[in-house]
Amino acid sequence: MGCSLLLFFFLQSRMEPEQSGSDADSQDVNPVFLQQLRELDIPEEAAKQALLHTRNVSAEEAAMYYFNKLENEEGDDDLMFKMVFVVNMDLAMGVGKVAAQVGHAAVGLYQTLQEKNSWREMAWKWDHSGAKKVVVQGTNVAHLLELQALAMSLSLPAYLVQDAGLTQVEAGSRTVLAIMGEEEMVNNVTGSLKLL
Repeated sequence: MGCSLLLFFFLQSRMEPEQSGSDADSQDVNPVFLQQLRELDIPEEAAKQALLHTRNVSAEEAAMYYFNKLENEEGDDDLMFKMVFVVNMDLAMGVGKVAAQVGHAAVGLYQTLQEKNSWREMAWKWDHSGAKKVVVQGTNVAHLLELQALAMSLSLPAYLVQDAGLTQVEAGSRTVLAIMGEEEMVNNVTGSLKLL
């Protein structure tokens, strides 16, 4: 009787690591734990990553991992992010045209942000810290190109709109430059420009 009980515990201990290993290999998360994390307003992808990092032990473990990680990231300097739109004032654009071009710049920059994990994370932080947006005046196309080059040298994502030329300006006109990043870094590029 003692041998069979010992064998049972031995087999039990051998089976559990294999089962948890297969869960980790398949990258599956416990749907009940995931739902509990979502109810805490943790984004779905972040909740899944937290569960995977804590090996699906519990929603509580995953939540502690997520909030500790978030606290450490925010504690790094409480970085603020902003998006800046530099309008080419050399072009004769009406208010509606400027608004449309800033809209194109925002969409183009958002698409650019999807190209790198670090930029997607930056966009998430920007969105969750107030989504600050500023529109400023650029002198001309040469000025916009100079600012774009400076932003790129600082590894800041940027997008320059080239108009289709259907209204008000010639086709290919560079109308608005969009830049995004940590506020202090972006200020190194656009901080001296006047608000529109």
